[in-house]
Amino acid sequence: MIEVVKTAIPDLLILQPRVFGDERGYFMESWSQRDFDKAVGRHIEFVQDNESKSRYGVLRGLHFQKGASAQSKLVRVVSGRVLDVAVDIRRGSPWFGKYVACELSGENHRQFFIPQGFAHGFAVLSEEAVFQYKCDRFYAPSSEGAIAWNDPSIGIEWGIPEADVILSEKDRHHPLLSESGDLFLYEI
Repeated sequence: MIEVVKTAIPDLLILQPRVFGDERGYFMESWSQRDFDKAVGRHIEFVQDNESKSRYGVLRGLHFQKGASAQSKLVRVVSGRVLDVAVDIRRGSPWFGKYVACELSGENHRQFFIPQGFAHGFAVLSEEAVFQYKCDRFYAPSSEGAIAWNDPSIGIEWGIPEADVILSEKDRHHPLLSESGDLFLYEI
């Protein structure tokens, strides 16, 4: 069973699985198609799982896939802590340019559901973190999109000093949201 935590943007959901612990450790069901569909109110079939390991200060994002390769994601942290962020990039949305941030960790076991139409990124808050995510579309390099992690119009507080941020060369050069032409349209 999954507890659903609503966020300030209704389409973004934090999922809290039940964790059973004792002196031996813990057990949890990390994935159930039936429980997930019930939690989000529709069927989403995930086709690809990804995992990354990063050290403190690494910031990955803000990424999205566009067109027919647009992805919904279910993300979680196996060990360590990250600040996970999703930005609404659906033109016409009442929440366009707004974001939801949540801390995911190996301790809290939270999962964050990010549907299509959102840019996604995370910053590592612990010494290192192992991050996993499910995607409902296969990765397509030709469909990559991204916006600047430090876009002042969005104003994300990443939880680490800017001087500690470690970016890939690619993530240093993404456009601002206002400069991004290929986004999504909000559908009611």
